[in-house]
Amino acid sequence: MDVKKFVPKFHDIFSTKETPRFFFAPGRINLIGEHTDYNGGFVFPCAITFGTYALARKREDGTIRMFSENFSEEGVITFSLDDLDYRSEHRWANYPKGMIRFMKNAGYSIDTGMDVFYYGNIPNGAGLSSSASIEMVTGVMLEKLFHLPIDRVEMVKIGKKVENEFIGVNSGIMDQFAIGMGKKDHGILLDCNTLTYEYVPISLQNYKILIMNTNKRRELADSKYNERRSECERALKELQNYTTIHSLGQLKQEEFETLQTNISDENIRKRAKHAVTENERTIRAKEALNNNNLVRFGQLMNESHRSLRDDYEVTGKELDTIVEAAWEQESVLGARMTGAGFGGCAIALVESSRINEVMKNIGKIYREKIGYDATFYSVTIGDGAKELTEVIL
Repeated sequence: MDVKKFVPKFHDIFSTKETPRFFFAPGRINLIGEHTDYNGGFVFPCAITFGTYALARKREDGTIRMFSENFSEEGVITFSLDDLDYRSEHRWANYPKGMIRFMKNAGYSIDTGMDVFYYGNIPNGAGLSSSASIEMVTGVMLEKLFHLPIDRVEMVKIGKKVENEFIGVNSGIMDQFAIGMGKKDHGILLDCNTLTYEYVPISLQNYKILIMNTNKRRELADSKYNERRSECERALKELQNYTTIHSLGQLKQEEFETLQTNISDENIRKRAKHAVTENERTIRAKEALNNNNLVRFGQLMNESHRSLRDDYEVTGKELDTIVEAAWEQESVLGARMTGAGFGGCAIALVESSRINEVMKNIGKIYREKIGYDATFYSVTIGDGAKELTEVIL
């Protein structure tokens, strides 16, 4: 991505000739470990090379001006360093505004205003976490512009706090963590409870990660998310009469097999089964990658999708269609939905030399069955949020 092309626009919009500094935060995909975070299990995300760019400069006064190329019709959004309250009319700008507010509240010295130009190439509604990306690019921008001595995990926690307390979305920490802590050619095995993590090298050899966007917006995701969460809490409560566990993620699969008859409702039992087995799949996926066993990793991706479809019931027709179309392709090692479900994206592990053929085949099947087109993106695993110091004007 050539961010230099936005410099003339930055100069024009903010009426300045000063050269801005450049920042980037990626989007993320979760390779495996879906709906495990709030069940006390592991997730396995990575940062991708799509993301959010910010061009920024400090001002002499307390005025903050923000412009997004993605929402150019909304023009420049202006507010003061002394008034960082949430305002619905500021729409997208509430995400960066929340980061400024909460970093100031945490005691970091942000003593002047700034002009910021944002551009993101993460597809809207795809579930690749554009909101956490704008939070983290703002966080790293503030860190560098104001020389803040902030630990990266602390910044990640502030990003989650913005999402939960400022925006009002009850999400976990995985998105901000993957985006803030991402490392090129590595996945992150993360325990969402303790925030202990491990970088796992991912050598894709002659394969690529293909993101398959169903182009169905995730209308049901929020309501079903809350429903599934409460179902898992109910399963845990019933199991706690028979074992001393604090989360479903503490159970091994063999233990669950023995205990599951104590869960009275079949649907509740199925939800718990997914939480337990998906957590084990995530740990096995790490082992497969450590052994450079992409075939085994692909099999675990397939098992994950089946569990999300049959036991957790969060896929839906569009995701199932696109994943099953991928399974039919010889050069696909594995495929699964990623994200909350009910629309959004799936991912597949595809032989590099056949990727165009695979996209064409899956796209044809999807259009025939669903009636509109899917969109495909080949991505590589990149670094987390950072300043782009190598940009040459």
